[in-house]
This record gives sequence, C-alpha cells and structure tokens, in this order.
Amino acid sequence: MAPSRREFLGDAAAVLIKAVAFDAFTVFDPGPVFALAEAIFPGRGAELSAAWRTRQFEYTWLRSVAGHYADFWTVTGDALVFAASTLGLDLSADRRQRLMNAWLDIKAHPDAVPALTSLRQAGLRLRFLTNLTAPMIEAAVRGSGLTGFFEDALSTDRVRTYKPDPRAYSMGVEAFGLRREEIAFAAFGGWDAAGATWFGYPTFWVNRLGLPVEQLGVAPDGVGRDLADLARFVVSPPAR
Repeated sequence: MAPSRREFLGDAAAVLIKAVAFDAFTVFDPGPVFALAEAIFPGRGAELSAAWRTRQFEYTWLRSVAGHYADFWTVTGDALVFAASTLGLDLSADRRQRLMNAWLDIKAHPDAVPALTSLRQAGLRLRFLTNLTAPMIEAAVRGSGLTGFFEDALSTDRVRTYKPDPRAYSMGVEAFGLRREEIAFAAFGGWDAAGATWFGYPTFWVNRLGLPVEQLGVAPDGVGRDLADLARFVVSPPAR
C-alpha cells in the first residue's frame, strides 16, 4: 500500500495534497547546454553560461513588468546574443544555432523516474508549470522517456507572462481543478519557491545547487537536494 500523502495544515484543517506542479528544471538538467558552451568557447564557457542564464531570467522579468512579452525561446536566444557580445565572444550563426538546439536535447536527472513513479503510485496528479515553451518541454519529456507521467504541460506562454507573476501560478489551479492548497509546487529556483509560496501553494524547493534561501520574507514549506526528497516530503505523513 502506498504511504499517505502529506497533509499541510491550513487555517481550519489539514489539506490533502492531490497534485504536484513542477518547474521544468527540477526534472531536467540544463548542464549539457553549458558543457557545449565550454566546448565551443574553451576556457570561457562557464563565464558565458553564467551570463547567459542570468540574462535569460532577467529578460523574462523585465518583459513581464514592462508588458512586452516574448516567449522563452526568443528570450533565450536574445540573452545568448547579449551575453556573448558582453564577453566579446564570436557568436557565429552556426554557434548560436548549436547552443539553442541544445535546449531541445536536455534530459532528465537520474533521480527523476524513481521519484515520479513513487508520486504516481501514491495517486498524485503531475504537471509541469514552466516558463519553457510547449515545444521545449515536449522535446525534453519525449527525449527523456517521461511520456505518460505528466498531464499536459502548462507553459507560461499560455498567459503571456512569466513566473513569479500570479497569473502564471494560477494556471495550475485552473488546469487541475483543485484548490491551491491541494497542489504542491516543486521549484528549482529560490525566487520561484518564493513566488509559489506567495501565491499560496504548499511549496518544496528542489535545491540542487545548494543555495541559501532567498531573503524575500518568505520560506518554502520544505527543502531538499533532489526529487527523491520531494517525493518523501509529499507522500510521507506529517510529523505529529
């Protein structure tokens, strides 16, 4: 028999978690994209990757605040061009295409299948709630052999904004047809954990990078290093 799903104490009574919404990077490893950056630009790949990743998310937030939306694929390409230019790197059209296409070949972390299997066996419904475009997330699911684990992915492209905009998180409530208290959110970034907690989701931070909690006046309900920790947190009964 599967263990009881975790209950979170609300204002009145314990609430049973019935679904989990995942940020894509809790499941998929972007490391090979950045390894390719090092192969293309020996000795400069880590520097390029850091600048690219930072600008990638800065552009999502700037576009959300300014009301000038562009999808995550476009933002990712723009961020790459900016990062390479800032560092004085020769980003030819071929190099740019190779680096962009690498995002369509990201694979799941080794802990993904066992943890997702545990969650499904416990009766949890699973969906991605991600900034990635539908083609990006579909390629990652297909390439990682995860077809069948998840209901249709929720890309923020649907609402033309990005997390941590509440409109992005609200997609989970609408798609699952559940109360936000019944949906656990699995975050990869500390900022995303904060945003989901502000929205009202019971939130678990899959802190693969071992970073400190963001200083935003809010903390996730749980923190762990991988999806095995998430699965234990969601399906284990609460401490009495």
